[in-house]
Amino acid sequence: MAKIFDKRTRTWREIEPKAYAEYMKYCCAFRKRQRLHGFCNCTRHLWWLCDTDCLNCEFQCEGTDTLSLDAASYVDEHGNECSLEECAEEQSELIEELFCDADELQHLLNRLEELMPEAVQIGRLRESGATDTVIAEKIGIKRTTFNSRLKKVRDTLAKEFPDWF
Repeated sequence: MAKIFDKRTRTWREIEPKAYAEYMKYCCAFRKRQRLHGFCNCTRHLWWLCDTDCLNCEFQCEGTDTLSLDAASYVDEHGNECSLEECAEEQSELIEELFCDADELQHLLNRLEELMPEAVQIGRLRESGATDTVIAEKIGIKRTTFNSRLKKVRDTLAKEFPDWF
């Protein structure tokens, strides 16, 4: 049987070796992250005391005891003092908007592929700097036909996805 130290009761507890190995793996990974970010200064010979409760640990680095988002603040680009909680709320709105945009963009790309199956090939050729004439030759149609199809697809997508055009 392996033993771990319970700091709350100040006693040693016996546990199964497999559970001990999992617990120590978790504690070591956690402590390593905390040390990397400057929150922990526990020395190696005292690692047996680590229970991953950094807020109540005697080895917590100074100045890292405030972990609440509403307690911490910063000054924004306009000189206003803002809480990290407000910043997180703003970021949450931005992330939600980003997901909505990504979803709508995926619908637009799917619709583009329905209207013009060679759209991906055309896009790659455009990225490489190919002219309309070269692109039309590569996909096997006349340049005027190519431009006409492109305009028709663009007009259709502009009606269906007005925010993107």
